[in-house]
Amino acid sequence: MATAPTTQLVAVVKRECETCQMVTPVLRELHRRRRLVVYTQDDPAFPEGVSAIHDDDLAVSWHQQIDTVPTLIRMDGDVEVERAVGWSRAEWERLSGVDGLAPDLPPTRPGCGSMSVDPDRVDELRRRFEGGRLHSRHVELADEEDDIEVMFQRGWSDGLPVVPPTEARVLRMLDGTSRAPEDVVATVPPDLVDVTVEKVAVAAVMAGCLPEYLPWVITVVEAICTDEFNIHGVLATTMPVGPVIVCNGPGTQAIGMNAGVNALGQGNRANLTIGRTVQLVVRNVGGGRPGEVDRATHGNPGKLSFCFAEHSKWSFGSLAESRGAAPGADAVTVFAGEGPRCVVDQLSRTPESLASSIAACLRTLHSPKLVLVFDAMLVLGPEHARVFSDSGWDRERLLAELDQRLQIPGTELVRGAAGIAEGMPAAFAAHTLPKFRAGGLLLAGAGGAAGLFSAIIGGWANAEIGSQPVTREVRT
Repeated sequence: MATAPTTQLVAVVKRECETCQMVTPVLRELHRRRRLVVYTQDDPAFPEGVSAIHDDDLAVSWHQQIDTVPTLIRMDGDVEVERAVGWSRAEWERLSGVDGLAPDLPPTRPGCGSMSVDPDRVDELRRRFEGGRLHSRHVELADEEDDIEVMFQRGWSDGLPVVPPTEARVLRMLDGTSRAPEDVVATVPPDLVDVTVEKVAVAAVMAGCLPEYLPWVITVVEAICTDEFNIHGVLATTMPVGPVIVCNGPGTQAIGMNAGVNALGQGNRANLTIGRTVQLVVRNVGGGRPGEVDRATHGNPGKLSFCFAEHSKWSFGSLAESRGAAPGADAVTVFAGEGPRCVVDQLSRTPESLASSIAACLRTLHSPKLVLVFDAMLVLGPEHARVFSDSGWDRERLLAELDQRLQIPGTELVRGAAGIAEGMPAAFAAHTLPKFRAGGLLLAGAGGAAGLFSAIIGGWANAEIGSQPVTREVRT
């Protein structure tokens, strides 16, 4: 025989749930034999024969994190010991210490969704019970004001409509991370303002993110606000560069990122809104606005958002792992880059021919007569990648072959050569120089399976005088 517990039992039910109605006789028996407190979500007269407390504002259900009714909880004072979700005779007998409960009922039956997790109610409940977590000031608008137009007028938009960051939406976004809202993520240039998790969540709401994207956004903000990446310099340069974000790991698939057809383009919510959030943080928190600190002569459309995932399975391994991330880790790499340019080679069927073709395109980056100053990212398309992998070339072999083909005689690079004033000083005429510094050419894999194309993303000034790529693992 089970021993009756000395602790209190709590049950949460609602009349609309058939399983709750079914276990009404069990609730009456436990109410008679044990210290049972019953909370009813909808009908204060339910369950019949039990003196129940009406959880009319759903405060108890919310704070007890009731997802399903009926739920039976065994309490030791104010501390939960164990709970049973739905109806299970064995579990209810064990929790209550009463054997032989309702032998005429089925042994188990699933419950129903709690009213506290109803999609039509949950945002308002979160706002009501968790609103004190937020520290951002509230902007009150007149009834006749258009909230989207107001955000345009106040300069909070990147030129496209943004989602109004209501308290309920920001709280929902914060469900995407276990970090406290007041935690400082980074100090954002150019104004050197500390940005908290809450402020990043506000920007994520405005950009259209889902909560599961938030850890990725936080990681990218951390990465760009390092001395190595130098977002202040990326903003201030007159070159058309901005943060290019490459995402790796199983989490990219879990949040629905695109690494395939049109990966560098429009149409994927995760790709576009993660990158857009980062730009909104730089603009609205750090003060990096076009025409002010942002001095790009032309800019490029990627300055709205330039974020994509790498193919999870391709023979060259992930960009993040090549830069030190743990195998299989979710990670981001940020690179100061311009818009992509297409590499077309539909006839090369040997790796040697294709490498020579790609190298010829890489040589033109920014200027065919400037070397070592600029990094680049080669985004290899699947059909081009197959030409190399079928011949046994790996990442190291491909990069080495490209480097070999990009050793350029100084006589072709000096100022005045080929009738072009641009170029290297005359002292370099006697030397052979590489197009890229060691490690200055990054290799990523993305794009649709059809099409003998790749893409080149040109970088800004590199090393200490400019920006260096930064890779960070994502903390969920």
